Amino acid sequence: MAITKAIPASPLLQPSIYSSHYFLNLQFPTHSLSTICKRNSLFQGINSRHSFPKYLNVTATKVDAVYYSHEVKKRGADISSELKGTSIFLVGMKSSLKSSTGKLLADALRYYYFDSDSLVEEVAGGASALKSYRETDEKGFLQSETEVLKQLSSMGRLVVCAGDGGVQSSTNLALLRHGISLWIDVPLELLASEGHTSTSHPEVVVTQLIETYEKMRGGYATADATISLQKVCGKLGYDELDSVTTEDMALEILKELEKLTRVKKMMEEAARPF
Repeated sequence: MAITKAIPASPLLQPSIYSSHYFLNLQFPTHSLSTICKRNSLFQGINSRHSFPKYLNVTATKVDAVYYSHEVKKRGADISSELKGTSIFLVGMKSSLKSSTGKLLADALRYYYFDSDSLVEEVAGGASALKSYRETDEKGFLQSETEVLKQLSSMGRLVVCAGDGGVQSSTNLALLRHGISLWIDVPLELLASEGHTSTSHPEVVVTQLIETYEKMRGGYATADATISLQKVCGKLGYDELDSVTTEDMALEILKELEKLTRVKKMMEEAARPF
């Protein structure tokens, strides 16, 4: 499995123009990502307008939305140079908030966005093919997740929404150390509402989520920092969790990145000989 990238050196160029310049050729199972790139299903420009209705605060005015959007971009521009191309890995239970925040963060930092789960799924030939592959060859499936992470971790200027496979082995956890890892902690009740369908029983969904969470929690906790939806909600004085917007989460992440880069800089300066 190999990835080659042809990305212009200038940080002033828009990522949306060059995001299709990532070419992956994964030898597993049905078709390579070179085909996917041509279809442009995954590698769409991250600068396009995204809508995240579930997490928009319905009481916010248009002025608020514009202000917070401007604030995210301003903070992103300030911190981007300090990151020096260090990639960001978002771990945690799968949720629309996690992925939408990742896209907005990539846009603010002028980074490229990838979702490792979607990447593996596309290469496998779709959700049903991936499910079959996972059930018949669990070891091979986990190896494919590791290979995807290995290739992504070798690149810079990425925001990667990592799947649960990212924290299931010491190898994968070590790959996440190539960048900054952040645990996006979303309460299970919100995840349950996302996972519930007309054909699924709420109790079954909740049970599965609890089992997955307990299995993965140790890996999530190794992240460099935790961004808790519940804490962000309380800090901002919201009454409801779904009042927290994608912009709120992105701003909290950017603040945390500022702290982490500041600490790293202080440690580097302290390590210099007199």
